[in-house]
Amino acid sequence: MPAKLLVIDDEKAIRETLSELLTEEGYVCEVAADGETALQRISQKTFDLVVSDLRLPGIQGLDVLQETLKISPQTVVVIITAYASVETAVEALTKGATDYLVKPLILDDVLFKIKHLLKYRQLAIENQILRQEVEEKYDFSKIIGDSRKMQDVFELIRKMAPTNSNVLILGESGTGKELVARALHFNGPRKANRFLPVNCSAISEQLVESEFFGHKKGAFTGAIQDKNGFFKSADKGTLFLDEIGEVPLHLQSKLLRAIQEKEIYPVGSERPIQVDVRIIAASNRNLEDEMTKGNFREDLFYRLDVAEIKLPPLRERPDDIPLLIKHFIKVHNVELGKQVKGVDNETMKMLLNRAWKGNIRELENMIERALILCESEFISARDLPADFTSGKTAFEVEDDLKKAMKNYERVHIVSSLNKAGNNKRRTARMLGISESSLYRKMEELEIPFGQQ
Repeated sequence: MPAKLLVIDDEKAIRETLSELLTEEGYVCEVAADGETALQRISQKTFDLVVSDLRLPGIQGLDVLQETLKISPQTVVVIITAYASVETAVEALTKGATDYLVKPLILDDVLFKIKHLLKYRQLAIENQILRQEVEEKYDFSKIIGDSRKMQDVFELIRKMAPTNSNVLILGESGTGKELVARALHFNGPRKANRFLPVNCSAISEQLVESEFFGHKKGAFTGAIQDKNGFFKSADKGTLFLDEIGEVPLHLQSKLLRAIQEKEIYPVGSERPIQVDVRIIAASNRNLEDEMTKGNFREDLFYRLDVAEIKLPPLRERPDDIPLLIKHFIKVHNVELGKQVKGVDNETMKMLLNRAWKGNIRELENMIERALILCESEFISARDLPADFTSGKTAFEVEDDLKKAMKNYERVHIVSSLNKAGNNKRRTARMLGISESSLYRKMEELEIPFGQQ
């Protein structure tokens, strides 16, 4: 779709010349001889770019500029001024004009400037859309979970996100630690700056110091140019250190200094560089045990553990499994071009009863695989791996009989609620209990009343 332009000038020759030139270039161009007419048109339709003379009869160019930006903030405004009034043009820039043109106009320059500004405007809009999509994707409300344990996690994210405090996220592999880290960043004061995820376990021990702090040219064999490390690259943003327990002990003191003093020394340099980075660290290890063994520095642990979020394994929140399954089916239906509606009842029971050692990541992989194989409206047992039923169930991890029975009750009631479309009366009849008993059970077992 061609860009829409408005030319405002009281000189007929300039209006007509610019209109003809811009129309020939493929733009949709309208003209106005005064500010009042121009503002009427701007209030009726959206223009991508407005070219306005500073001196106009009636409403002046600066007023047109300010009113245009109030009506349509994304419209690019270019001011035309005489050479003697360049100071006024600079004033226009401080009030929101994107650029200015000086009379007498050089048409090639006008075209070049307009093309450049329209391209800049489009990129700015695309960046804004992408940023909004990223922020929406990592809005903590998009993290799936209605269980009491996940509600506690959401509450912690709400409280921690607006701060610049360091956060330590603990949890088994596959529980969603990076997703929580991104939610903290994109709902916090640094969301306009970089979020840099680093897998500490994937860095070569020989290069780990250079990767974290950068190096100077010639610092070691192969250092053919200066390099920024993770800290410098994430300056003013967030550095997510995943699997922090894998950082070698000899580097932990330097990491502590970087976090504590907010300065780093690139390899081969004696000059410190100031950095401003929020640290979010994560580990699937018990770092307190690692401290006892001498593998992790106590002072570093307490510097990272300003605030702590513990993510529950999936086996401890089985009532979230149907929600997660529904979400993964929706996501992978789009990716795979499928129209699968859900999971049949028997398969849902099997999925609910699994131990899920790989947690959410394992569940998602299982659903994606099942969707690829599924040829009907609902995923069935034949779409699951042949050895699926031989895996441990969620209840086998509990030695305590009362806890095991409680887990079974919770999963069974959640499954029945899903079958009944969350209709409590119908669910109670299916379970052979009264509706009031169902509500008491749901409260006792911490099942959300909005469970679907």
